[in-house]
Amino acid sequence: MTKFSSFLFVLLMMLASFTASAQEYQRGDVNYDGQVSISDVTSLIDYLLSGSWPEDPVTPPDTHEYVDLGLPSGTLWATCNVGATAPEEYGDYFAWGETEPKEEYTWETYQWCNGSDTTLTKYCTNSIWGYQDFTDGKVELDPEDDAAYANWGSSWRMPTVEQLNELIDNCSWTWTDRNGVYGRLFTGPNGNTLFLPAAGHLGANMLRSSNSDGLYWTRSLGNTGAYYALALSFYSGGKQWWNIRRNCGLSVRAVRVSQN
Repeated sequence: MTKFSSFLFVLLMMLASFTASAQEYQRGDVNYDGQVSISDVTSLIDYLLSGSWPEDPVTPPDTHEYVDLGLPSGTLWATCNVGATAPEEYGDYFAWGETEPKEEYTWETYQWCNGSDTTLTKYCTNSIWGYQDFTDGKVELDPEDDAAYANWGSSWRMPTVEQLNELIDNCSWTWTDRNGVYGRLFTGPNGNTLFLPAAGHLGANMLRSSNSDGLYWTRSLGNTGAYYALALSFYSGGKQWWNIRRNCGLSVRAVRVSQN
């Protein structure tokens, strides 16, 4: 076997055995068709024979704005909720681990269970809540189940508990309104500001507590049961952490991921 054919064989074996993940996906999608499959092997052969690599289709620019509040970690916060076009707009509501808004937010419509809070099929740490004793030990959202990542691209994620705590601990924050919409205005150490509207939440198909309460998902599972996820709640009198049923529809405010 010649050196070239040996090299070709190794490349083909690597690609044929490639298993895509959210982070590795672009490396395996040789022909840019949106999936990693045997057709990428064919494209690789064509490339090796012709020396012409397929062009990468134009990727839409990331136009979502963000603000640097001067936080110790350097975390950058989106200026709008996912699904919104202005800071005071409520935007879309998401069940935890789902990436699209919907008509009803119930266990029957929840993606990661079989109809109830004791039939979970993903993100389950205890078999008493898992479908047929299922557990996977996952306590943080995979990127593909992150509403910020799925809707805005790889530069964005839902915040961690630590990132929200950093926002609270390092910013002054006041209850105020913006164009008639109430919420919390955070002022960072550098003087820049971030407005989070009190968008309420969706239970079943009913919007509750809008303009009086804000409820924002973290990417972390709850600490009192696998059918809960952690969310920050705020209102005119203060804030607190809540374990919220994963099937409820809450707001998402994204943080920007470093591309370094």
